[in-house]
Amino acid sequence: MSGSTTGWSWPAAPRRVVVTGMGMLTALGNDVPTTWAGMVAGRSGIGRITAFDPSRVQAKIAGEVKDFDASGVLDRKEIRRTDRFVQLGLVAARQAMDQAGLPPRLEGDEAERTGVILGTGLGGVGTLVDGISINALRGPDRISPFLIPMGIPNIGAGQVAISFGMTGPNFTTVSACATGGHAIGEAWEAIRRDDADIMLAGGSEAGVFEPLIGGFDSMRALSRRNDDPEAASRPFDQGRDGFVAGDGSGVLVLEEIEHARRRGVEILAEIVGYGATADASHITLPAPGGIGAVRAARRALAKAGLEPTDIAHVNAHATSTPEGDKSELQAIRTVFGDHAEALSITANKSMVGHTLGAAGAIEAITTILTIREGCVPPTINLDDIDPLGVGLDLTPNRAQRHDVPIALSNSFGFGGQNSALIFRRWAE
Repeated sequence: MSGSTTGWSWPAAPRRVVVTGMGMLTALGNDVPTTWAGMVAGRSGIGRITAFDPSRVQAKIAGEVKDFDASGVLDRKEIRRTDRFVQLGLVAARQAMDQAGLPPRLEGDEAERTGVILGTGLGGVGTLVDGISINALRGPDRISPFLIPMGIPNIGAGQVAISFGMTGPNFTTVSACATGGHAIGEAWEAIRRDDADIMLAGGSEAGVFEPLIGGFDSMRALSRRNDDPEAASRPFDQGRDGFVAGDGSGVLVLEEIEHARRRGVEILAEIVGYGATADASHITLPAPGGIGAVRAARRALAKAGLEPTDIAHVNAHATSTPEGDKSELQAIRTVFGDHAEALSITANKSMVGHTLGAAGAIEAITTILTIREGCVPPTINLDDIDPLGVGLDLTPNRAQRHDVPIALSNSFGFGGQNSALIFRRWAE
């Protein structure tokens, strides 16, 4: 399809897409280097909840972002009128833009050819919790006029564009814990089909609030290892008893390869594959055998033109729930067969907790750093390996040196939504 009135036509072949910037905030640190150093050291960022008094909930621990300051991207009035998940996303986006050498604000053609997909699992839930409480206690006439524009999930992507000037494709993915992976994958597709030259993509979440912790805990989804918070998140360990909630953000700058070369910016990695599938099985439990995850990985491999034996490393979704971890181990064995035992595998949630809609983006950044640094962060608290994991290199408790040319990053969400991303080491 082409049109002389628009000057646009389908590209002859899908365009190649590289990563040129990364920004991240987690329970281990408020930028990429600090978080990465904590992961490599095997530190846990999980502790007793400070965002509210957790005395009324059974699960009293979380992986919270600490000492957060949004004043570098918002003034005092704007901070009051912006939900925390948006603030986290804006700071991560600015970090990524700075690394990519992008200006404080985009203008003209560059702005029109740059878009944003910032996902979130929950949106401005802190704002909504406050608004509902005010409505119950003081009546609807006392609700803030900013309740809706602060609370809707798409406002994070909108605020990034408002703050930094992008006028290209702009929307939000909301697919629970697969959100960040879907955001990056859909941004990759937007550049491949020539809807943009640059996309900011990732996820942001701020969900450590009493009703949400209480809700997850009522499902028995959360760990109650309150007496030992740092040991509570234990993916693939037989003693795991649920995930640990966390907040955070991860944003990547994706860029068409020739556009990045013309700008002379450092290329951090290439994204070469993306798969998205549904289990169509259960609202919270994964499909038997992790078959939805299997199909997502296979679709990503097919798009990348790769075989399972080309993958050296898997960044696992691995939330520390009994059934979720089991199904992912089954999926890894199904996808990779005999090659599974040659993979290095790691579970970052053991250290930062489960950041829900931000998790896929945080783990994508960690995957890229693993490729670049030749170092696999550990899965901490892995003392008694699940029988399905025996024989696999799950990187227990200590970082390991590995040559990782190509890696897979998994993300799965409630509702049976799955995403898989494949990154490759950059080489001219």
